[in-house]
Amino acid sequence: MSSTPPLFNNKFAGVLFDLDGTLLDTAADLGNALNHVLAHYKRPLCQYDEYRCVASDGALGLLKLGFADDYDNLSEQKLLSCRQMLLDHYEQNVCVDTTCFDGVEDTLSHLNQHSIPWGIVTNKPGFLTTQLLTHFPIMENCGVIISGDTYIKRKPHPMPLLEAARILALPPENTLYVGDAKRDIEAAQNANMVSVAALYGYIKDAEEVSHWKADYSINDFAQLCHIK
Repeated sequence: MSSTPPLFNNKFAGVLFDLDGTLLDTAADLGNALNHVLAHYKRPLCQYDEYRCVASDGALGLLKLGFADDYDNLSEQKLLSCRQMLLDHYEQNVCVDTTCFDGVEDTLSHLNQHSIPWGIVTNKPGFLTTQLLTHFPIMENCGVIISGDTYIKRKPHPMPLLEAARILALPPENTLYVGDAKRDIEAAQNANMVSVAALYGYIKDAEEVSHWKADYSINDFAQLCHIK
């Protein structure tokens, strides 16, 4: 990487990131939690290629995949029971196979070295976010962490992004928000931030991304520091 980062040119004051599918590859552990529930109910297990693209859609998104056509027939009580079972298993195995995406550690170190503020805004529940991040020392320099239950609103509502920018004293219009889902790009647009689509993340249809109208797209995390 160059000694003078393109981000540090007064055009972008700082960066905010989504978590699952953007900073961390959590799909395997989330899929294992889904398969734990499916095995309990003696249903066919899902393969990695099936659950990867819905890994950041939350417990209900995973259950909808796993139960397929039977999902709409689940009683509210059974659905809540399945959700809790999935979350319990995931909490107990939150970082077995989870890793940083390639380039994350070097790029975040680069931001830290140049005193560029960065933070995380995720829809993941706070208790899981906190527990997961303790496994990654590079995250200790994160300036702000906002989870899906930190405020009454969550992405694609702009509130979490705007609060993160306020805490870091960042002008929204000069702040990048990086994410791998449509709701991430919409949240950035709603917050008047500069949106970056993480094409390497949990995206179902690459062609669909063009309709999101993100300001930038990156094929790998390291490309972030080359945005101009």
